[in-house]
Amino acid sequence: MLPLGQKVFIVADSFEQNLPIGEHGYIIAYDRNPDNVFEYVVRVPKTNKHFFVTGSDIETEELLLSQEAERIEREALIDFALATHNEALFRRLMNGDPEENPPADGDSNKEVISREDFIRQVGLKAWI
Repeated sequence: MLPLGQKVFIVADSFEQNLPIGEHGYIIAYDRNPDNVFEYVVRVPKTNKHFFVTGSDIETEELLLSQEAERIEREALIDFALATHNEALFRRLMNGDPEENPPADGDSNKEVISREDFIRQVGLKAWI
């Protein structure tokens, strides 16, 4: 649940209540009635009204700002890949492949041994 007084933006109108989509508001109450689908009461200062909204109709300001920053970063990387003719970066961005990060654990530098060698090593250590 979002805390009271949290600044939120209305991003959808799932029950067609003529919500002011794109406007900001503040959570002023929770609707705790189990027979009601609405979760929050939001005060929108621009329209000077209270609205009953569901949790899916609103998003926090921080989440929207982070999504916008990620979108702008992706567009800038695409522009950079096109300007520098970096085909590998462009394909990775357009296909949505994850970035190539090395594994965090230190097992990447160990070589793989065969089954017989492993059994031989275990046998030697057990004999010692």
